[in-house]
Amino acid sequence: MILAGLVLAASAPAGAADRPTPSGYPVPRYVTLKFGKVNARSGPGDDHRLLWVYSTRGLPVQVVAETAEWRRVCDPEGGLAWVHKRTTDGRRAVINTLNRPAPLLHRPKAGAEPAAFLNVRAMASLVRCEKGWCKVKADGAAGWVREGSLWGTAEALQCR
Repeated sequence: MILAGLVLAASAPAGAADRPTPSGYPVPRYVTLKFGKVNARSGPGDDHRLLWVYSTRGLPVQVVAETAEWRRVCDPEGGLAWVHKRTTDGRRAVINTLNRPAPLLHRPKAGAEPAAFLNVRAMASLVRCEKGWCKVKADGAAGWVREGSLWGTAEALQCR
């Protein structure tokens, strides 16, 4: 098997972020799963062993490596698997992996009043991040969270 197009960001030396990827997008980066059934494989190809099936449309995952057709993703549970690029969407989402509801604040400021709460394991759309804060929207409510407080908002590599 030839993996000439593989880009491994986790073990890449300094300056590797400047190297082009097959997709042209940076690695690592976040995407969402496009379908309610996505096969997760042990390697980049349909001939690799099926590890599990993702069953949540819109689940945020982090692309940690890629080939021209496949993306190695890290999921909110820490699982690493390969999925076909057609099963991913560039839209960003977040998920509350905390063991308590997460407050969505009216303003991007510590101590601001909560506008709503994001339940445990609930997902929300990521609107934007700026100056250490991220604005998210879910079920008609919107608010701000500290960058890194919800899975899908930290720019650092989520799986090793």
